[in-house]
This record gives sequence, C-alpha cells and structure tokens, in this order.
Amino acid sequence: MMSKLKRYITAATAFAVLASFGISVTASAAAPSDSYNYDRWGDAIPSQAGYTAERAVTGYDLGIDAFDSPSDIFCSYDRLFYIADTGNDRIVAADESLENAVKIYDSFTMPDGSVTTLNKPSGVFISPENKNMYIADTENSRVLIADTDGNVLMEITKPDSEIYDSRKTFLPQKVTADKAGNIYIVLGNITTGAAMFSPDGSFIGFYGANRVEPTAKIIRNYFRNLFMSEEKRARRKRSVPTGITNFDIDGDFIFTCTASSSQTTDTVKKLNAAGNNIFANYEVTFGDYTPMYDTSRNKVMAPSIVDIDIADDGNINCLDHTTGRIFQYDEDCNLLFITGAIARQTGGFDQAAALESLDEDLYVVDSVKNTVTVFAETDFGKTVHKAAALYNEGRYEEALGPWYEVLKSDGNYHRAHIGIASALLRQGDYKGAMKYAKLADAGKIYNKAFEGRRREFLKANFGYILAGTAAFAVIAAASARLIRRRKKEKEAES
Repeated sequence: MMSKLKRYITAATAFAVLASFGISVTASAAAPSDSYNYDRWGDAIPSQAGYTAERAVTGYDLGIDAFDSPSDIFCSYDRLFYIADTGNDRIVAADESLENAVKIYDSFTMPDGSVTTLNKPSGVFISPENKNMYIADTENSRVLIADTDGNVLMEITKPDSEIYDSRKTFLPQKVTADKAGNIYIVLGNITTGAAMFSPDGSFIGFYGANRVEPTAKIIRNYFRNLFMSEEKRARRKRSVPTGITNFDIDGDFIFTCTASSSQTTDTVKKLNAAGNNIFANYEVTFGDYTPMYDTSRNKVMAPSIVDIDIADDGNINCLDHTTGRIFQYDEDCNLLFITGAIARQTGGFDQAAALESLDEDLYVVDSVKNTVTVFAETDFGKTVHKAAALYNEGRYEEALGPWYEVLKSDGNYHRAHIGIASALLRQGDYKGAMKYAKLADAGKIYNKAFEGRRREFLKANFGYILAGTAAFAVIAAASARLIRRRKKEKEAES
C-alpha cells in the first residue's frame, strides 16, 4: 500500500514539475482527426481543420515494389514528384496524381561512359532553370548533378579548401540550387551553415549558419572568458550552433529549418542573398507554443522542424518530426493551421521525414510506414487561404468578407481577428478595428486605431472643446484676479 502511495506521489510531483516549467501535459498524442489552433493568450483550443488526409500512397500504388525508408520528396517544374527512396538506393519519379511511377533512377552514366549507382540518397532537387536533377548521394559522399535521362553532368565531393575542415567527412543530406546556379548542400556533420558551391562546382564557403543559443550557461562562460588567460581559453569547450536540417527556395530567398529540439533561436529562417535572416526580429514560435508531455511514451514533445516548404501562395509549411504535425503559416508568420499527428491511421505518422506542396494539397513522407500521405484542402481551409491571399496582396477590404465567413465557422480563429482589424482600420472604422485588434491582442493595430478614434473625437467635438477651453481660460483669469485682490486686501489690513 505504501509503495503504491509513493508511486502516486512521485507521479503527481513529476506532473507538477513539468507544469512549473510551462510544459503542457497530455494523456496521449492527438489523433489525426483532432484539430486545434492557438488563441491570443497562446492556449491551444479546438479549431476547424484546414486539411484532411485523403490517402497514403505506397510503392505498390505506383506500380513498383515497396519504398524503403524514403527521406525526401520534391515536386518539379513539370509537376512530377521525385522521391528519394533511400533504402532502395534510388530516386523514383511519379506523376502528379501519385498513381504511376514515371521513371526509376537506380543507375547513372558518368561523363566517361561508366555506370554509377546511388548509395542511400537522402535528398533530391530539380532546378526549374536548367531542368537538371541534384541528388544528395549520402553514403557515396557526393552530390550528383544529372539530366533527367540519367546522364551525370557534374559530381561534387569533399572540397580541398582551407575553409573546409579536412577532418570532417562529406555527408550530403539535402541539396538545392538558386536561380544563378549556385548549389547549397546540407551536410550531416557541419554546423556552420550549408556548404555553398558555384555553378562550376567550386567551393565558395558556408551560408546561413545558425546563431548560438543564448543560454544562461553560455552567457556566464562568455564573461568568464574575458578574465581567462589565452591558454585556459584555448582549452575550454566552445559553444557551437545547431546545424541546418533542410531548406527551400522561394524567389530570391532561401528558407532554412533546424531539427534540434533544444533550439529556440533560428528554428526557421528566411535568408536574403547576403545571408541575413528576415525573421530574426519576428516574435513567432514555430511549432507548438509549449512542449507537450505524452504520458503514453513518457516523453516531452519539444518541436523539431525537420523540413520546410514554401507553397505557391507564399504560405510556409513546417514539418515537426517530434509530433508528426504540419504547421502552416502565412507570409507574415501568422499561424493558419495545424495538421497531422503521431498515429497509426491515415493522416498520422510514425516518422515524418519530408514535406512538399502542389496547388492546394500537401504531401508528407513517412520513412517508417514507407508512404506518402496526401492532404487535401477543406472548405474551411479554402476560405482562410482566400482571405489570407487577399490580405497579403494588400486588398484588406476585399478580404473582409472572407474573414467574416471564417469567424462563422470558428469564432476564436486568431488570424481572422487580425485580418478584420486591419481591414476596418483601412476603412476608417476605428472603433471596430479597436474591438478586433483587442481580440487578436494586436497592439500595433490597436494603437493606430486608437489614434484614429482620438482624431475623430477631436474633430467631431472641436467646437465644444474650444468653447470649453475658452470658458476655462476666462474662469481661470477671473479666479486669478480675485486671488490677487484678496491678497492685496489682506496685506493692507496687516
């Protein structure tokens, strides 16, 4: 009896400790049918689903043998899907409906005519500019650049450069290329950013390194270093940033993510040509606001963003490896939808590995189930996306109607409150804008609306204010004269 009591007390204490650190406790991982969002206070609340899982596609569904630990998916300029089937040492090209395999790339022809094969490829990218295929051939320690007929045009291997540490191996995980033909490679053992190569394969350096997490320990060590000798400073273990896990290109910007569950700085970045992070000063949390505790697995579910995709409409899709969820944001990093979970049924994942979008649908690779799950947009999702698209184009008034439609389905939808507040502000309805800005906890919009409301009040009551000011001035002057006269009378009496 006493041992049971001790176990109960221990469990209660553990939950109390988790709660004290701001960790939400949940009985089990959410089912794929569960849909939630966050309100203005940052609390998770039930919400309408923006996407629903339609089907899970296997290799057999494409007319080939089963996938084995697939790790990447990319939709090309001609609407074909390329899947890095890692365990089978191949790249599978499938049609846009994911019903038939178009081609299997399991061998390539080198420039000298010899044949080469892949060894655990983990990343694939098709350039819309030169139409070439870029493959992160991980276990062969190289990146292959080939045409869609399987002819190798270039092979990138470990660079011989002073910038690249010769002690480090060359293990490409993901690869992409920009409009100018520059090649960016995520390396599994490098934390100083993506390795960058010129179009001719020359090593340029590293791009987009994450910042070191400013923890209390790091800050304390920094000040200690100021008073240490050079010898002691050299022996100290240095703090290093987490590495980039994946990326996507949208126009002139490269978006990166990191799968480190302990990283809160630079979880998702939007980098310009100079490597500066546009999101650096944004107050946004990518993934769940508060880590969840799953009692069924005795595990804290801290966000771990393993892949990022920028949709055609500019929305940012982030795949959380820990929870198996897709977090979708608009261009300004406002949260739109949360989809998926860790679960066995369709719409849930064992190990979510990669994410892609095409038109209104989302595609998620599960490297344990060996499937690609297709998520279709719901009617609620269509309405939200229509409103968000109009808003992002600066057509706030046109977005007003769709935002009201959104609130009819979900009265707590945070993004709709922001959209309506902005539209009413543009229309000059300052009172209404203040109301919805307060619901959204949008301080900047509320302040602008308050200023407009104040100007309206002053304009409407200017005559009364002027008359009141004049009356006050007359009364004040009369009172001053009366006080002076009484003061003189008292002085005369004394």
